[in-house]
Amino acid sequence: MSGLVIVGVDGSASSLAAVEVAAREARLRGAGLRVVHAFVWPATHVPMGPSPLGPPQGGLQNMVDGLVAEALERARAGAREVEVSHVVVTGEPLTVLEAQSRAAELVVVGSRGMGGFVGLLVGSTAVHLATHGRCPVLVVRELPRDDGPVVLGVDGSAAGQNAVDFAFAEAALRNAPLVALHAWTTWNAPMPAPQDASMPYANPPGALAKGEERLLHEALAGRQERFPGVAVEHRVVHGGTREALIDASRSAQLVVVGARGRGGFAGLLLGSVSQALLHHAHCPVAVVRGAGERR
Repeated sequence: MSGLVIVGVDGSASSLAAVEVAAREARLRGAGLRVVHAFVWPATHVPMGPSPLGPPQGGLQNMVDGLVAEALERARAGAREVEVSHVVVTGEPLTVLEAQSRAAELVVVGSRGMGGFVGLLVGSTAVHLATHGRCPVLVVRELPRDDGPVVLGVDGSAAGQNAVDFAFAEAALRNAPLVALHAWTTWNAPMPAPQDASMPYANPPGALAKGEERLLHEALAGRQERFPGVAVEHRVVHGGTREALIDASRSAQLVVVGARGRGGFAGLLLGSVSQALLHHAHCPVAVVRGAGERR
């Protein structure tokens, strides 16, 4: 833990909402907050200062100073006890924020920025960071509720263990209950072995459901002892994972998922469940990459 929360800003309403969430996350952790703006030079290389023919308050420099100042004001208003710093870095937001994530315990971004296409539900920066960030990435789709549980998507994969740890820690920080949700269908559930090895590989009705309940318990093993103050609800749902998590997000203050699950195609850096939540969740979404997924 570096004791630093990073938030990317570009002047959009989405990024200002991310600043408010990042300030809260920094306060909960007792960490510092760094406001980061990535400045991209226009192709025409417009001067930073105001034009001789325009108003004195014009120009790129004044624009950048203004949007950073507004973000800093939001951050300090939301968490006055947090040490807030800022930096303006020349470069593409994708590259800048990925580099900044190396020194952070959490990066927070809005779901869409100033450069988003009309009708696009989530921006390329959010998806890129969720895929390549060197720490957990919190994407703010809507301002979080003050109540409600932290919802954790569990698939039993080794890659998802970091997400389990993160979700328990978040629930403890927020003094919130944790809903550990595992969704399964007959298509993605592994067939449990028969109790008698001499019998055919077939199981009585209900065996699959019991196997999935066991998978959920095993995935959470040891966390309740480390976080005794967190109330945990085990929720096993027979249905699609994407649909179940999106529905659960309606009453949640945060959804936590791994970047990839056990159903991902080899080489796919961000799974379909994570992407669906980034596009459709009704609360902020934290994407936590597994140890083996970090470059």
